[in-house]
Amino acid sequence: MHILFLSNYFPPEVNAPATRLYEHAKQWVADGHTVDVLTSIPNFPEGEVYEGYENELTEEERDGIRATRVPMYVSPNEGIVRRAWSYVSFMLSACWYAGRVPTPDVLVATSPQFFAALAGAWVAWWKDVPFVVEIRDLWPESVVAVGAMNRNLVVRFFEWVERKLYETADHVVVVTDAFKDEIGKKGIPRDEISVIKNGIGTDWWERSLDEERLAALRREHELQGRFVASYIGTIGMAHRADVLLEAARRCEDPDIVFMVVGTGAKRDALEARQAELQLDNFRLVDKVPKETVPYLLGLSDVSVVHLRDDPLFETVIPSKMFEAMITRTPIVLGVRGEARSIVEGAEAGLFIPPEDPDALVEAVRRLKENPELHETLSENAHDHVQAHYDREGLARKYAALLAEVAETSQAETVPAG
Repeated sequence: MHILFLSNYFPPEVNAPATRLYEHAKQWVADGHTVDVLTSIPNFPEGEVYEGYENELTEEERDGIRATRVPMYVSPNEGIVRRAWSYVSFMLSACWYAGRVPTPDVLVATSPQFFAALAGAWVAWWKDVPFVVEIRDLWPESVVAVGAMNRNLVVRFFEWVERKLYETADHVVVVTDAFKDEIGKKGIPRDEISVIKNGIGTDWWERSLDEERLAALRREHELQGRFVASYIGTIGMAHRADVLLEAARRCEDPDIVFMVVGTGAKRDALEARQAELQLDNFRLVDKVPKETVPYLLGLSDVSVVHLRDDPLFETVIPSKMFEAMITRTPIVLGVRGEARSIVEGAEAGLFIPPEDPDALVEAVRRLKENPELHETLSENAHDHVQAHYDREGLARKYAALLAEVAETSQAETVPAG
């Protein structure tokens, strides 16, 4: 089967959409499928073209995956107008250069961001191939939820476009059961919506860490003898990573350190606040390559997974949960809904109300003072993610679904007899 996947993000970018696509596509290639990816020049989240790339049409191969990168207007992951134009420019560029990619058996386009999914719908129509839309975020609802826009006429127009996108697709893939329920409420038949949850490539994460490198990182960030609670990921409007800074300000235990690793729209504000407070028990670390993330989790005694306290985020399962679980790092979870059900069902961490720094301090302190609880949660987390969220099995489930969509579409277009 020949799969064309259209996505705004792809490695060397290290955000969740890029990782999900890459790990699925790598498994599809290993299983004998042909995979093309139509994507952007890597620039997320700083809005700067990565070293070694130019903002021009580029073709490359990564682990057997053929990537066609198109030029676009690059912008930091902040500011509504510039980000919107960046998204639109990728949509237009992807449509313009789609002819460079061979016609597939099935085309998948992923959202976020929303405009990439629109490009996928157009390219699928132009190439006359079945179209699958993957929904990783409910957009434009999420834009309203983080306060970037009010629910005005523009948002309502895009809600109409969103509904048309679902109706146009031959199939809809979502990453949570809650997303399936929400899209079903928009009139899309439930048998046309499948859930392929996020997971993790367990083999890659199970590798042994270099103890010398781990010790060097510990010294670099002055974490010797400290109990570390870390947030590793995008510092965006949805994440409220500043809760860790406020927790550090309120924490009276000198042995506990709160650490935030990453970049994004809210990093500058967080950095300014830390410069003002000068807290000894808080670390703000710049974004690191994916290869370094296991080491930072190795330095961490607790992984903080957190989102804003908004009903929309009760439908979300943050992928960083699985990274913490496979590395035996107990989770302190500030996310309600389906994510909470997973963590508590696996007995892999402690839940706290979102945006509650006092609850965060108390949960971290509890894990520090109860080594047996810490150890139990660590092993539970590891065993649960291995059993239920191994990316290899999820990728094969996804490929089987795409094959079914392609075969159904072909059967519908071949005249009887």
